[in-house]
Amino acid sequence: MKPSSLKNRHVLLAVTGGIAVYKAAELVRRLRSEEAEVTVVMTESSQRFITPLTLESLSGNRVCTDIFSEPMAHINLPESADLFVIAPATANIIGKLASGIADDMVALSFLAFKGPVIFAPAMNWRMYEHPVVQRNIKTLKDLGFHEIEPEEGELACGEYGVGRMADVERIVEAVKGCLTKKDLDGLKVLVVAGPTREYIDPVRFISNRSSGKMGYALARVALRRGADVTLVSGPVSVDPPPGATVVRVETSDEMLEAVKKNIGGVDILVMAAAVADFVPDDYSPDKREKGEKFTLRLRPSPDIVKAVSDMKTRPFIVGFSAETGPNIAKAEKKLREKGMDFIVFNDVTLDGAGFDCDTNKVSIIDEDGIADYPLMSKEDCSEIIFDHYLRHSK
Repeated sequence: MKPSSLKNRHVLLAVTGGIAVYKAAELVRRLRSEEAEVTVVMTESSQRFITPLTLESLSGNRVCTDIFSEPMAHINLPESADLFVIAPATANIIGKLASGIADDMVALSFLAFKGPVIFAPAMNWRMYEHPVVQRNIKTLKDLGFHEIEPEEGELACGEYGVGRMADVERIVEAVKGCLTKKDLDGLKVLVVAGPTREYIDPVRFISNRSSGKMGYALARVALRRGADVTLVSGPVSVDPPPGATVVRVETSDEMLEAVKKNIGGVDILVMAAAVADFVPDDYSPDKREKGEKFTLRLRPSPDIVKAVSDMKTRPFIVGFSAETGPNIAKAEKKLREKGMDFIVFNDVTLDGAGFDCDTNKVSIIDEDGIADYPLMSKEDCSEIIFDHYLRHSK
């Protein structure tokens, strides 16, 4: 399995004094689980919420808190870091950074750092909406720093509004995005993911076991690599990646229409969806009774890939072929008949390569032959798929 995209990358994490500081401990743990090197700097007020010892234990590195006990730390630490993350970022620190005030370890380190900066505001909704705070945030963003906008929800004060620090997973995703080469920049990618539901009556349908995880991983990776991503998704329980334009559908007909509607200007269509192969021929508008006997007649569902490949102006098409067993000839046949540029084959009977897994084992088939890959995460599979596209498009 490939190493994490954060392996050996050095993240300098600045922690400031807000109630959301408790999330900093989980953020350190998650970054370390991604094999990143993490060093923490703290303001004095942040230490009233969480001790340096906690973050030192989780990061495995000494936490810097005092500008006088280590006079050169604010120079040495930023020099070795790949990314500067401020989480939580209070209204106070945002104001300091926007004004160039440097009177603590966080602000001093910020001014000495010459790389990408991410900040995750956390405060009461009134404070976040205040014109002065919004002006300061705009100043930082205009300088090229990245805000991870706070979420709406119940706040520590008991009020409800926008001001809760972004979820840790959103911050980790932003870190990955900042440290990923933007080799898909300027490209429009349409990813189609998940199953479809073909209704027999208002409460019953035909579907399949697709979780949508492969398609959503493809969308995440494309976003990290700089693409403009539209995600057409069947019904799944996976959260879409921040930054993608999401179009929700249920049936194969709805999926086809959504693809047609969004295909204009697309450079790459990645057809990772598991479209139900059959559609009930006779839909009952009323729920069928349990004891009722009836014959269920089925017709083929629309072929979305073929519909796109037949267009006069068509994008680069990446298809998928999930089979039971090593029958790669079926995938080769689909590649020829549907006019794809290459197809990704996987045997769903293999351990770790079936439905609902976070891993996959794929082969990529194109006119030049077959490339086999070992079991790896679905995000790593996605990286390989886009790498293959880039080699193909040269």
